[in-house]
Order: sequence, then C-alpha cells, then structure tokens
Amino acid sequence: MKITLKDGSVKEYGEKKSVYQIALDISEGLARAACCARVDGQVKDLRTVIDADCKLEICTAADQDGLATIRHTASHVLAEAVKRLFPDAKLTIGPSIDTGFYYDFDHAPFSREDLDALEAEMKKIIREGAALERFTLPREEAIRLMEERQEPYKVELIRDLPEDAEISFYRQGDFVDLCAGPHLMSTKGVKAFKLTSSSMAYWRGKSENAMLQRIYGTAFPKKEELEEYLVYWENVKNRDHNKLGREMELFTTVDVIGQGLPLLMPKGAKIIQTMQRWIEDLEDNEWGYIRTKTPLMAKSDLYKISGHWDHYKDGMFVFGDEEKDKEVYALRPMTCPFQYYVYKATQHSYRDLPLRYSETSTLFRNEDSGEMHGLTRVRQFTISEGHLIVRPDQMVQEFKNCLALAKYCLTVLGVEEDVTYHLSKWDPQNREKYIGEPEVWEQTEGHIRDILNELHIQFTEDVGEAAFYGPKVDINARNVYGKEDTMITIQWDALLAEQFDMYYIDQNGDKVRPYIIHRTSMGCYERTLAWLIEKYEGKFPTWLCPEQVRVLPISEKYEEYAAKVEKKLKENGILAATDNRSEKIGFKIREARLDKLPYMLVVGQKEEEDGTVSVRSRFAGDEGQKPLEVFIDQICKEIRTKEIRRETVKEEQP
Repeated sequence: MKITLKDGSVKEYGEKKSVYQIALDISEGLARAACCARVDGQVKDLRTVIDADCKLEICTAADQDGLATIRHTASHVLAEAVKRLFPDAKLTIGPSIDTGFYYDFDHAPFSREDLDALEAEMKKIIREGAALERFTLPREEAIRLMEERQEPYKVELIRDLPEDAEISFYRQGDFVDLCAGPHLMSTKGVKAFKLTSSSMAYWRGKSENAMLQRIYGTAFPKKEELEEYLVYWENVKNRDHNKLGREMELFTTVDVIGQGLPLLMPKGAKIIQTMQRWIEDLEDNEWGYIRTKTPLMAKSDLYKISGHWDHYKDGMFVFGDEEKDKEVYALRPMTCPFQYYVYKATQHSYRDLPLRYSETSTLFRNEDSGEMHGLTRVRQFTISEGHLIVRPDQMVQEFKNCLALAKYCLTVLGVEEDVTYHLSKWDPQNREKYIGEPEVWEQTEGHIRDILNELHIQFTEDVGEAAFYGPKVDINARNVYGKEDTMITIQWDALLAEQFDMYYIDQNGDKVRPYIIHRTSMGCYERTLAWLIEKYEGKFPTWLCPEQVRVLPISEKYEEYAAKVEKKLKENGILAATDNRSEKIGFKIREARLDKLPYMLVVGQKEEEDGTVSVRSRFAGDEGQKPLEVFIDQICKEIRTKEIRRETVKEEQP
C-alpha cells in the first residue's frame, strides 16, 4: 500500500500498519510528538490501522487537531480523578473545546478547593503513565459494562447510538470511558494543564433534564504556553462585562428581584439613554422611520394569530389558565403583531409603501435560569425594533437598506470588524417548527443569499436557525470567552401578512398582501452595552461616557473657578462633574483614571488668571493648557461626530 505524506513523499508497505507505527518509521522524534492523524482528511487515533492507499498527515501539538487530542485526553484524566476522589459522581460527556476542555458530572457543586484536590490527583495519574487502550464491544455488552459500572448517562448515550454503530471505549488503568477518541498513547502526554472553573450545566443542554456540574480546564504541550494562557485568561476575566460592569457601577442584580432582571445604575442608564436617543433620532430623521408605542402585554388571541402561541409559548411569561380563565394574557416577547395592527388601523395604497415602523421595545422572554449571564442573557430587555411593510417589488432594496443601517450603527460603535454574518435558514427535516411551504422558504432564502453576495458580505449558512415564519440575517459577535451572541437580526417575512389579513390597494384597485421585514438597527441595548464594556474594557468613546469631563481644582481656593468651568461645560451639553474633595491633586487624577474618564481638567491659580484649563486625557496623557473655549469646541466636535479617539501614549503616573 502507498501512504502519501503531507510533504508529497510516499511510503510503501507490504502489510498493514498503525498510524503510530508509520510515525515511528518516519522518525522516533515524530512518533514521540505525534498526537493524532488525518487520514484522507479525517481525524483518526494513532492506534488506527491503515490497510489501503491513503493520504496521511501526522498531527502534533502544533496542529489544532493535535492540541485538541491532548485536551481530550486531559478531560479523561480529570474524569478518572473525579471518580477516585468522588466515587459517587456519575460520568456524562467530556469533550475538548477551543479554549481547553470540560467534563460534566452528576454531582454536588465543586468548590475551588475541590478543583485544587482534583489537580493534584490528575498529576498523580499522569505520573503513573497508564497507557490508553481502545477497545470495542457489541451493543448489549457495552450497555452491560456501563450498567455494571453504574454509569446511567453512558447507558443512555449507547442506547441512542444507531444499531450498527461501532461502540468504542478507552481504558487507562482501572478507569474506562465510553469515547470515540482520538486520544494520546499514554496519560504522560498531558504535560501542562489547569482546572480553571466550575459551573452548572444541564444534561444535553435542556433545562428539563438533570442539572449537572461542569468542570472547565485547559491543557498545553508546554508549561510556558500554559502560563502565557493563564495570564491571558486572567485578562479575559477582568474584561468580562459581568465583572467589570459591576465594578464600574453600571449595573447590578439582586436575588429578591430575580435572575435575568438586571438593575441599570445611573451610569449604565445614562449610556443606554445616549444610545437610545441616537438610534431614535437616526431612524426618524435620516432613515424614514415612523415611531410607535405599543402595549407590553396582550391577550393570547394575538399570539395565536401570529403563531407565537404554538411555536414560542414556552418562552413567554403567561398570566392565567386557558382552561379556567376567560382571558389569558402574556408579556410580549416581540413587537411585530402589535405594529401590524397599527398598520391595519388605516387602509393603505401602494403609494403609501414602504411604511417603516420603529419602536424602542421592552420585551420579555422566559429564558432558562441556567442561561442567565449579566446583560447578555436576560429576561427583560429593550431593543431598537422595527417592521417594514413593503410591496414585493420593494423588498430587496429595503432589505439592503436595513443591512446598510445595521452596518452604519456597527461602524459608529467601532465594532464593525468584530462581527460575522449568518444566513439563518429553516430545517426541512423539522417541518413542525415552521409555517409555510418549502417553495416559499427556498425562494426567500435565495433572495437573501443573492443580496449578501451582491453586497460582497462574507457569510455562513446555518440550518435550523430561522424564525418560524422566515429566514434571516443574523449579525453575531463573540464575547471575551469566545461565545457567539446575535447582536442584530434582519428577517424576511412573506407569510405573516396572510395570517393577519394585511393588505394594500394596488394601482388596479385590488387587495394585495405586503411583505414584511423584521429588523433591529442596533439590537438589544443591554447586550450591546455588555459588548461595548468588553470591547473597550470600560473605556468608552467620549460620546458614550456617562461622565465625559471631571474638573479637578488643585485646592479649595479654586473651587469657585472650577464651578464656573463645570457650568460652562454643562451649558454646552457636556457631561461634567467637579471633584471638590480635600485630597491631593495626584490622588484625584488617579481616581479619575481608575474611573476610566476621557478627560480631566486641572485648575489652579494660573488657569484661573488666564481663563484656561490644564487638560489630561486617557488618550494622550498631559495635553497641556488650553483656553476653556478651545477645549469645549474640541470635545463638542468629538462628541458630535462620535469620534473614537485612540490612545497614543500611556499616561504617566501622577
């Protein structure tokens, strides 16, 4: 057989050989470094026996698949350590992930002390250096093995496998785990690892299933790489909006109020107010939108017409019992059906369209408690929502305009380069989740695909992510931990106008169904705030800052002049405050810097005599003395143009 290697060279063998044996034949060094292989492009274990011609790539820790194999093996070492220290824990799954690995256990929560003890036990297991041995069993024998070991989750996984599936296990010493692999040859291959955290998770990700405990960790081939990653990880945690936003007093949560119901504190509320006013003025004055204000709740009858009652009821907050109460109400999870009735209140001609309705909408969704996180996953939130009622011939251009508005908002916020675009499609294998015929879905998805290609927007296609009534473009961003969230969505709807009996009168006097675009211009305000906290590490662009300038008198003798400066700033719409505390000026400057303020104006005798201010900024450090009017002109222009000023020097310690 002929084995074609990555560099194009060919090895010939007269008998079958394992991947490891071939690596050893190439060089002992390669065999020592080998983690797994790609055989004809498919990731395989080093134990895989090759008996036919193929293309073979040996993967080391320098390859993504090789590193994943190290981390997958580390997850098995963790599982063995847990079974040694906590024998009653039940095993579930333990994959490698982009940042390392995790393993879910049916067990009580793990403390940091538990993780430290598990790390010590893992080191012991690694020193023992047990070989990892792969073996397979027939279905019934596999079930019996896991039943004997009292691992009910593994039994469930086996029963869910196809009848003809190969059921493979890996043994390391006395520990055995159901697993498809690949794995290292021995536990000694796990050189550097760290258990980073633990959290709650649901079995198979569904809240109705058992609550599990997930232990996260990471692993690297070298200690230096691990240490570098841990420094990076600490920085990530410090940028987490859930930590930084609380430290900056932007928001908080309270148990007695409830999960997913954050309280925006004055600073956070000011930032969201600034964004909301910007979006409302932008939509109304420049993009041709008409503003509405609709109720926060409605009778179930409304949601039954739209289809949300059948397709989304579990995600809604419902008041009343359909069997007992004459009327049942629900808090709205969306605004679209409300705005449809605004449209229906007046008869419209084809000349009236497009009609672009917008609303700053507070919505409610009954998210699982385990999904709550800071401001990114909440149960009450506010979005820049809009619905465009258009003629079919207007649909493509209006959809392009919605994309253009979204891109403009992203650009102003400074995050356009941080997003990915997705065409979210229906799943024809899950018909009950959607309304409408396949031809409609294929046609509308095709229109969106053509639009994205025409605009040269790179995108991926995601099956099963469409709304139940139509496909959409999702504009996503990753948080500091790498998790992807949808920030903006634009949906193509050719179906709901029929259900709501919406029409316009065409040029022939006939009733015609319009099309509808559901869209957000900036998305959810709370989630966007979380995104910006992490993006800018709390150092927001000046126009978004809840406090843009702090006036710092050198001593109490200059408080009167400081008050005049503050008054003048506020008269020009600048968010300013004065620090009159009887502290040294160096202390005041440090405090202002810790508060991540864009500008500090130091005032003393010379400034008062000359009518100037000494400007310090987080962008350029000490900017020297400037006439107050000059500074006001400069910062007003920065705020008006929404400039994102970059730091050019690291400010010196005061």
